[in-house]
Order: sequence, then C-alpha cells, then structure tokens
Amino acid sequence: MRLIALMSGGIDSPVAVHRMCSVGAEVVLLHMDNTPYSGPVQLDDVRDIADALRESTGQELPLWIAPHAPSQDAIHDGCPHPYQCVMCKRVMQRTARELGRRLGCSGIVMGDSLGQVASQTLRNIRAENQGLDFPVVRPLIGMDKLEIEAIAKDIGTYDISIRPGHGCSIVPIHPVTEADPAKVAEMSAAVDIDALARASVDAARLDGA
Repeated sequence: MRLIALMSGGIDSPVAVHRMCSVGAEVVLLHMDNTPYSGPVQLDDVRDIADALRESTGQELPLWIAPHAPSQDAIHDGCPHPYQCVMCKRVMQRTARELGRRLGCSGIVMGDSLGQVASQTLRNIRAENQGLDFPVVRPLIGMDKLEIEAIAKDIGTYDISIRPGHGCSIVPIHPVTEADPAKVAEMSAAVDIDALARASVDAARLDGA
C-alpha cells in the first residue's frame, strides 16, 4: 500500500504519517508551500520533521514540495472569504491526488481530527471531499489533541512542530464551519480547482533532487 501524505509543519500530520507507516504503508510526503502566507522557516521545519520521521519509521519518506500561493490567491479572489480554508483543503487534496497518481499511490493521508479546527467539522470535511473520487485516510479522526501531542513527543516531531512561524496569514477571521456543498461545487467550478491542482503538481519538486 503506497500513500501520499499532505504534511504541514504542524503537530497532527506528522503523527498521521507515523501511524500509517506503523501499519505497513509506504508513504510519500507532500508539503504545500504556503509562502508568503506562512513564515519563511516553514520549509526548514518541514525538512526537519521529515528527517525525524525517517529516523522513527525507518522509511525513506521522499518529500515533494508544491507551490500553494497561486491557489490561495485564486481562491481569495474568486470565493467568499469565509470559504478560504475549505477551498484550500479541496485544492490540496486534488494536488495530492494528481501527484499521488503519477507516483503510484492509492490514497491520501491527512492529519484531520474531527472538530479540532474550523475546516475539520463533519460538514466541512464532507464538502472538502465531494467529487474527489480518491481515498482519504484520516488515522487521527477520533483522537483528541492531548493524545496526538503525546505521540508527537514520542516520535520526535513535537518540538519542531511548535516552533514559531507556522501560522497562515490568509485564514479568514470567521471561517465557515458548516459549508454548503452546492456552494462549494459552484465555487470549485468558478476557480477551476482541478486546473489549479494540476499547475501545482507540474511545478512540484522532489526535495534534494
């Protein structure tokens, strides 16, 4: 089983990667480079997290980096701002799907924990996933933050993930928590999220290659 993991510099997604590796999955990492909407240290921190995961899992864990700012800009300009996070997740999932297919992966790993943040309510997850037609594995979905943090500390990623500079400056003040699937479908067509994802994949690079 080969999977592609959407991995940020935060606490949750590295733990999700580790859990899938522990059950025998071969994992490829994909980081969506959010510059300039995240701090300049994000890429260094992601590389350090990848190294920590390689040490704790014994896997190669190739790290791909894809630009995300053009997609963020298109969403900001073409969608109501409260929907920024939901649409962002839709583009990221489609980028992971397209790159994953090129690399022979059969599903996406994400670090979602139900209800932990606005984009991870059940309604929003449903809206984010509609039309994806590609499996998404969420190994942390029923875990609380303290459980996830404990694992992160055990596998050596926690101290890296809590370094300053991982925030996103384009996040709306009042993000939608109950996304309307019909509206999401209309917005997805308006900004052509599949084209955004393809452009991101075409510009992706294998770190260190």
